Amino acid sequence: MSKELSGKTVSGFSKLSKRGKLKWIVNNFFKDPEGVMKELTGYWFQDEDNQKIIDGLSENTISNFVLPFSVAPNFIINSREYAIPMVIEESSVVAAASHAAKYWSTRGGIHARVISTVKEGSVYFFWHGDFSLLTAGLSGLDLRIRNACSQLTSRMEARGGGITKIEFVDMGHEEAGYKKLNIHFDTCNSMGANFINSILEQSSEVLREWFDEQGFINEQDGDLEIIMSILTNYTPQCLVEAWVECPVEDLTDIADMKAETFARRFYKAVRIATVDPYRATTHNKGIFNGVDAVVLATGNDFRAIEACGHAYAARTGQYQSLSTCIIENGRFRFSLTVPLALGTVGGLTNLHPMARRSLELLGQPTSEELMKIVAATGLVQNFAAVRSLVTTGIQKGHMRMHFQNILWQLNVSPDEEAAVTEYFKDKTISYAAVRSYLEQLRSPTNPVNES
Repeated sequence: MSKELSGKTVSGFSKLSKRGKLKWIVNNFFKDPEGVMKELTGYWFQDEDNQKIIDGLSENTISNFVLPFSVAPNFIINSREYAIPMVIEESSVVAAASHAAKYWSTRGGIHARVISTVKEGSVYFFWHGDFSLLTAGLSGLDLRIRNACSQLTSRMEARGGGITKIEFVDMGHEEAGYKKLNIHFDTCNSMGANFINSILEQSSEVLREWFDEQGFINEQDGDLEIIMSILTNYTPQCLVEAWVECPVEDLTDIADMKAETFARRFYKAVRIATVDPYRATTHNKGIFNGVDAVVLATGNDFRAIEACGHAYAARTGQYQSLSTCIIENGRFRFSLTVPLALGTVGGLTNLHPMARRSLELLGQPTSEELMKIVAATGLVQNFAAVRSLVTTGIQKGHMRMHFQNILWQLNVSPDEEAAVTEYFKDKTISYAAVRSYLEQLRSPTNPVNES
């Protein structure tokens, strides 16, 4: 028997004004409509132009969801100084990145290089004919596609990009008749999603016409069924490497641990993340703590970056660490290789006012420069996490950075905050420990409270 509905459905919601949408929401879903209305409108920008931009980024907007915009200083990447914009709700991430970047700034800095910048998309189709017929006629199809898409590609080609390669891929071993027309792109400083998808859709029309003219659609081979045309967010050829290195003996000032001991423990920790997917998942999550924060700050698509990075981590058939540690001839080298399809022009990078400021803070980088910056941030974030794990443990520093959040959650008074801060300055912090100490402070039998 179906449950009786409460009537909290609506027609024409998208046609309501923003305030009208919010009013309907608070009246139907909140216990204190007036208070919630006041709270959510309080997050609207006073600058109407900025608010209009934010509202235009999504559908049915009723308020703004705010995250901290932080800066991690002391980054030296390829001998250039940076302060890195990071949008993230976890304070320990920014602190760890800053500390690790400063540590390596006196040991040669962070190095980074772009390996390749190829992006791909495909026309996915089914056809049961001889695959060799497709490859034999590819050169003619290649030319036809380029000519048909010339109006779409002309501006990108003027900037040095465009279509770089067209190929057929036979996927019949996975699904009978399944094939792809793969197109490779260089999108210069833009992420290029709309550019790529427009060309792919145009190419699918050319492909159908070409099939008809070649006589490939017949009773024996069957019809051509084009399923879809779409870019792929898996970009293993849009690759960047970042690394730090120094003599093992220079790994000093790390939790009173000998440099050789630290290097050995660090190496083993990274090896564990390479061979054990249970550890690799959390290890790589730490990398993306840094990566995503910069990707968000610059208006790029963190969901695409995450999906691609995790797929790349599983490219061998087993999910493993994206970073690598090598100790050889007395030198310590820690590196990260990760696919990053990023843009610095177009889309949200131009629309969002804070994204524009982030790029200005970074010196208006090209997409390749931004790839290096993001990879470097992920690398030092990973270094900081592994360093903590193999020395003092992750919780000591992590919970100390969350200390203020704990105090807010427990509604401490100014006097209580001073007392708790003093008490825990040399003790391990946890929510339970702080709550327990507060209960003692607030107890009527506490000498301080008896007066």
